[in-house]
Amino acid sequence: MDAAWPAVERRDTGEWVLRAAAGVTQRANSVWPRNTAGEPLAALREAMQWYRERRLPLIFQMTDTPANDGLNQVLDAQGFTRQSETLIMSRPSGNGFPGSGSGRVEVQDAPDEEWLHLWWSVDGRGGEGQRDTARAILTGCPSLYALVRGDDGVPAAVGRLAMVHGTGGIYCMATSASGRRRGYATAVLQALLAEGGAHGVDRFWLLVTAANQAARQLYSKAGFTESGRYIYRQQRPRRALTGC
Repeated sequence: MDAAWPAVERRDTGEWVLRAAAGVTQRANSVWPRNTAGEPLAALREAMQWYRERRLPLIFQMTDTPANDGLNQVLDAQGFTRQSETLIMSRPSGNGFPGSGSGRVEVQDAPDEEWLHLWWSVDGRGGEGQRDTARAILTGCPSLYALVRGDDGVPAAVGRLAMVHGTGGIYCMATSASGRRRGYATAVLQALLAEGGAHGVDRFWLLVTAANQAARQLYSKAGFTESGRYIYRQQRPRRALTGC
């Protein structure tokens, strides 16, 4: 997952991986505690300073595993928030899934302007500078980009397949407001799974927020099952002692 959504800037301490991308997405601007820190408070201070220098909040991406219990206790004591619970879902490669998608899907190996415009209009945060950073993240590993058009020829839905070490990550599933509930997302997902299989992908995964019931239903129909969860833990802003 780290390789599929690579941060523009990163520092590997040997215990934690510090990632930054000008604030574009939590994933690319969070700490991945890959290994248990021998001195967690010292590692925490180092991470605080690294993110402070970049004018970014300190955020951890914490998978729900026993190995992270100790760090969660440290973050609890420091008052870090818990937010954005996310499911990790996966399925093996193989046959497609029931359901008919709508429209003809175009698949490319780079995100063109139409693809970027639709995805950013649904999921983007910020202006052109942030979108350029997002493009750098999207193209940071070999990927395929699917787009389906509506009857009027206008892009209706998009998705991305990141290919890493023989596995495929489904990202950036986005449908225009006028294209929802018309089978476009299904068509994009079917195309990405088929293309991944043709490119030798033997297992797929995706990330979906726990609160997004509609997306979870689509992915369950496509054969994805939950294989893990994570949350983000963010440092609370500290108030100044005075108003001066």
